[in-house]
Amino acid sequence: MGVWRTGLLLAGLTALFLVVGFLIGGEVGMLIALAFAVGTNVFAYWNSDKVLLRMYGARQVDARTAPEFHGLVSDLAKQAGLPMPKVYVIESAQPNAFATGRNPENAAVAATTGLLQMMSREEIAGVMAHELAHVRNRDTLIMTVTATIAGALSMLANFALFFGGNRNSPLGFVGTLLVVILSPLAAMLVQMAISRTREYAADRGGAEICGQPLWVASALEKLDAASRRIDNREAEDNPATAHMFIVNPLHARSVDGLFTTHPKTAERVRRLRAMAAQSGTAGPWG
Repeated sequence: MGVWRTGLLLAGLTALFLVVGFLIGGEVGMLIALAFAVGTNVFAYWNSDKVLLRMYGARQVDARTAPEFHGLVSDLAKQAGLPMPKVYVIESAQPNAFATGRNPENAAVAATTGLLQMMSREEIAGVMAHELAHVRNRDTLIMTVTATIAGALSMLANFALFFGGNRNSPLGFVGTLLVVILSPLAAMLVQMAISRTREYAADRGGAEICGQPLWVASALEKLDAASRRIDNREAEDNPATAHMFIVNPLHARSVDGLFTTHPKTAERVRRLRAMAAQSGTAGPWG
């Protein structure tokens, strides 16, 4: 995503803050929300990656503490022409991964222990190559900022419920209820504003980085199947961050269907298989 699209999305989020602020406290509430939105945007730009990693209890690893995984990421980063990102591990049985950071020079990649335990080295390479493609495509800034601000929108909605809304508003208490009810939908729209094509682009980019489209395809199939049966409780509690992961981590609650931000895995795999056939890189999953 380009800089102008990032700015446009942040402007839209700021407008949402203003609407919520007005419903909470009228014009004064709108001004307070504006100040809060500006502060949140600035904070998200510089710190959203740290907030996200802390939210998931990510633990940084290096060549000494996780030599094989760290070395794999290092090799892939060189192949991608990227600076070495920070590498994190998340204690979660669900296999999954994400990338974060405001630019390639300040990027981080994170994988769950479930992914490292369940996947082959080739499949792990495919997953991490996908995440490095996000870094190279500069998707990570908008992804992390969106996750932070979408969470803040939900927090403002909770304020609206707690304080009873703006009784001088033409909508009155109904307006407050609408804010509370529609905030999850607003979070969904924010995530949907990030084009799903970025996942297709990262799949292709990841296949180019690791040199094997079928490594990515095999990993996606395993990730999709495992994510449907294994909970990721941190993601369930913070559904606005679901779009960060390589596959949708949500499944345990019925409302999670509102936050589907990923293309169908079957279509992603189909495209990767077609890419492999065209490039002549068919392997054991062909």
